[in-house]
Amino acid sequence: MGKIRTAKVKRTAKEIVETFGARISTSFEENKALVGQVLEGRVSKKFRNKVAGYLTRLARLSAKGGAGEAGQVQ
Repeated sequence: MGKIRTAKVKRTAKEIVETFGARISTSFEENKALVGQVLEGRVSKKFRNKVAGYLTRLARLSAKGGAGEAGQVQ
C-alpha cells in the first residue's frame, strides 16, 4: 500500500508546480529548500517536508516517464 497524502499537501504541491515548475528537482533537499522559501514561516516543518517529499516523487515519476499524477508536473 502506498502512503496517502492529504488534499492540502497535494493542493500546495500543485500550486508550487504551477508557479515554480522549472525549479523542482528529484532531490528532496532542494525541494525542501524551495518549499521553505515559498511558504516561509506559514507552515510547520512536518508539513513542509510532506510537500517536498510529494514534489520529489512527482519529479521522479515524470523523469521516469510514469503516468498518472506525474503528467501534471510538466
